[in-house]
Amino acid sequence: MHKVLAQKETQPNLVVKVKPTLTVNDKTFKDLNGNGQLDPYENWQLSADERARDLVSKMTLEEKAGLLMIPEFPKFRDGKLVLPNTHLDQNTRYFIFRETPTVNTIADYNNQLQQAAESSRLGIPVMIISNPRNHVNSIQAFADQSPGKSGQFSYWPNTLGLAATRDLRLIEDFSKITANEYRATGIRKLYGYSADIATDPLWSRIDETFGEHPALVSDIIYRIVKGYQGDILNNRSVTTTVRHYPGGGAREKGKDPHFEEGRYNIYPTEGSLLRYHLPPFRAAIEADTTSIMPYYAFPSNMSANQGLQWFSETQQFEEVGFALNKSFINDYLRAELGFLGYVNSDTTAVIDKAWGALDLSIEERFAKALNAGTNIFSGATNPTPIVNAVSQGLVSEEVVDRSARYLITEMMMLGLFENPYVDPEQALQVVDDPDSQQRADDAHRKSIVLLRNDSKLLPLTDNKLQNMKLYVQVFPGGENGQNTQNLKELIRKQEPNITIVDTLDEATQAFVWILPSMDLFGKSKITLTIGPDTGIYNIERVSEIQQKVPTITAVDFKNPWLINKIEPNAASFIATFGVKPEILIEVIRGKFNPVGKLPFTIPASQEAVNNSAGDIPGFRKGQGYVYQDKDGNDYQYNFGLSY
Repeated sequence: MHKVLAQKETQPNLVVKVKPTLTVNDKTFKDLNGNGQLDPYENWQLSADERARDLVSKMTLEEKAGLLMIPEFPKFRDGKLVLPNTHLDQNTRYFIFRETPTVNTIADYNNQLQQAAESSRLGIPVMIISNPRNHVNSIQAFADQSPGKSGQFSYWPNTLGLAATRDLRLIEDFSKITANEYRATGIRKLYGYSADIATDPLWSRIDETFGEHPALVSDIIYRIVKGYQGDILNNRSVTTTVRHYPGGGAREKGKDPHFEEGRYNIYPTEGSLLRYHLPPFRAAIEADTTSIMPYYAFPSNMSANQGLQWFSETQQFEEVGFALNKSFINDYLRAELGFLGYVNSDTTAVIDKAWGALDLSIEERFAKALNAGTNIFSGATNPTPIVNAVSQGLVSEEVVDRSARYLITEMMMLGLFENPYVDPEQALQVVDDPDSQQRADDAHRKSIVLLRNDSKLLPLTDNKLQNMKLYVQVFPGGENGQNTQNLKELIRKQEPNITIVDTLDEATQAFVWILPSMDLFGKSKITLTIGPDTGIYNIERVSEIQQKVPTITAVDFKNPWLINKIEPNAASFIATFGVKPEILIEVIRGKFNPVGKLPFTIPASQEAVNNSAGDIPGFRKGQGYVYQDKDGNDYQYNFGLSY
């Protein structure tokens, strides 16, 4: 699957809680199956491949099928693992963890899980998986449980913000620092990062991407994979699952394949799949990412010719979800692109979101996915359909064995069979390292994009503050205006020279920060208009403030919002991407000169969005697509000013 280390001679640090150890030729080994003999899979001197093959040969079909499940994290009650646990008992070892307690709690959960797993028949350890944990939206940045607080992960700008920095060395540092935090808690597999290209501005998951330019996204993905994994998987690595192959950004009117109406990927532009969407996955493969996650969608035959081998004489594509699509996984991802790792399905992608295959039985769907090249199933909890599929001759046990070997080899290379345990106190020390947050703060500073600055209103230097009275408002203001109050208190504490006033009539200048949002699972209308459908219910107030006094206007861009009613009346205009409020204040005060560049193109109007293809980046959509400010600047990918 991955580059595999040769045989080892140096005694590793073994940690055992349940099973005995064996001493052979003055070296110590875990007796994980308790048979009093050194089996090959227990012998850390052998290669990971040899060990995995031996262990898989000892597993029953039921145990191997159980290993291919990824359910939600086991339940804990009053801090203790609830036992017995059906998933552990069926040999499931991969679990997705979504909660956000302090890191010492996560580490303790890991240790309890590992001890329960060690006591099993073969002593196979647990792999804890997480989505990215180092980013929050700007409102959450005020919360006590946000990243960067004591006991929480370091807090970085979101992925668009990292892309806006254009600092690849900083992004590599980000991946190394955050990998160290994950590893300290026992989390050893990351669902990330997204290699999707942000081509449809209406897609609600753009804030998980690194923007619209394939070359930049490819450079970032390569460095992130290397930063998390290193050149060869080892006991200091966190494995990556790059998603959503072959690119989730090719949407139509923002419709997402979590829902039936968005169940397809459509490519109206000839060659767009190869030119724009696949390059970041090639970069991930070059960096040796351990796993790749396909998206739910199927490729639509309404697409223009994409230059791939046709599925049949009459169909360019088999219209079946990518996780069940042999043409895209075994035939292209593996045979053509040379991917050597394993394929991890998206959540329930072979169950309720098996688009194009829902007419098949559940056994047929699992078999189709396994035969297509998918190896492990997120959101699946019951291994019985795989066992039945083998007994019915729908898939061979050898195919199941191959998937199990991928997973066991990964665990072997990570050193989990020798020591899966972590120190909760050490986890606290790692995430509370001020040097890590200082580097993260560098990223926040570099992520801010200055788009316009009339009459050099910014920065707010000391001499400009002498007669300034600043009105401050956040949109949305939060319950009882709490978000606005929080920002005002932060400014007063951080910059006591700034006079904050409570009414607009008292003000000489204003600072407004607009934080729109788009909810993938919400019922709101899919739109880029900043207003009620994007969580801003009093947008008219922004214009009222701007027309009353010169206004510093900042907008948090989770998507390329339509700004034609907000930008023109601003005295200065700033784009943020999940930035810390403290850092935004620093930049406004001139303690850092903005260097950020737009990671995507901002569209001119709804008409421009409606008339553009959802499979090509904004910088390829022509001048009529790009928003132009009153000074004639195009807010296109890579635009950004400094003081």
